Amino acid sequence: MSKTAFIFPGQGSQYPGMCKDLADTFPAARKVFEEADDALGLKLSAICFSGSEEDLKLTANTQPAILAASIAVLRVVEQETSLRADYLAGHSLGEYSALVCSGALAFADAVRTVRARGTFMQEAVPVGTGTMAAMLSIEKEELEDICREAAQGEVVSAANFNSPGQIVIAGNVAAVNRAIEIAKGRGFRKSMLLPVSAPFHCALMKPAAERLSVVLEALQLADMSLPVVANATAVANADKHLVKPLLVTQVCAPVLWEQSVSLMVDQGVSRFVEIGPGKVLSGLVKRITKEVATANIGDLDGLKAQQG
Repeated sequence: MSKTAFIFPGQGSQYPGMCKDLADTFPAARKVFEEADDALGLKLSAICFSGSEEDLKLTANTQPAILAASIAVLRVVEQETSLRADYLAGHSLGEYSALVCSGALAFADAVRTVRARGTFMQEAVPVGTGTMAAMLSIEKEELEDICREAAQGEVVSAANFNSPGQIVIAGNVAAVNRAIEIAKGRGFRKSMLLPVSAPFHCALMKPAAERLSVVLEALQLADMSLPVVANATAVANADKHLVKPLLVTQVCAPVLWEQSVSLMVDQGVSRFVEIGPGKVLSGLVKRITKEVATANIGDLDGLKAQQG
C-alpha cells in the first residue's frame, strides 16, 4: 500500500501575491486568511496578496504569511481533491503548518505563535551579527570538523541538512565566513551566503527559544490525527505532549530534512505533496530520493494538475 506525505514549506518560499488566485476562487481559502487577519489584528491577507517583497521578507510577517497560505491551500486540497496524507512534515516554520494539519494546533493559535516566533528570532541577534551559508558537496562529518575549526569562541554549526550535498550553516558572521574560507582551503569551493535576516537553527537563537517556550506553554493542544515527522529528531510523532518541547528544541537545533524524508520513504511513503507557496521542498525530495513521485500545490494551476 503506497503512502502519501504532505510537506509544508518554510521561510524563503514566500512571494508577493501568493495564494490570491485560490482565495479569489474558493471560500475555504478566503476564510483562512480572514481568520488570520482576525487572530493577528492586522491585514495579513493584504501583505500576502498585494504587499511588497520587502514587507513579506520581514520575519515577523513571513512566518504567519507562509503558514496562512499553506493552510489556505490545504483546506482547498481537502475540499477539492481526493488527496489524503499518511504522514506530515514541514521545514522549520512548516512544522507548524503540519501540526495544524494534524489537528494538534488550532490555526488561530498557530498564526499568533509563529508571528511571535518570527519576532523573537529577529530580536535574538542584533541585525548584522549573524548569518547563514549554504555549503555544497561537503559530507556531514567534514563540515562539522570545519565548523569546529572556524568557531574560535564564536558560534557556527549546521542549521539545515537539506539534501545530500546541501547543508546550511548558521552563526556569527565572522565564524561563518571563516568556515567558508576553511572549506575553500580544503577544496570545497561551492558555498554561498544566504540572504537571511538572522542565523536560524543555531545556539544564537537560545533567547528566542526561551521566549517561545512561554508562548507555547499557554496553548491548548488537541490529539493528533496524523503523525508529524519532527525537524529536531527526524522521528514521526503522534503524541501531543511531545509537541511543545519539540518546537522549543527546533529553534536552536538543525533541521533534519534529509533524514525526515528518508524516514518517511522507509515507512512506505512513495508520494510527497508540497502544500503551500513555492517548490523548494519538492526539489529537495527529488535530490534525496529518485524513487518517489512529487507534486506541489500552491496555486490554481497546481490544484488543477491534481484534480486532472
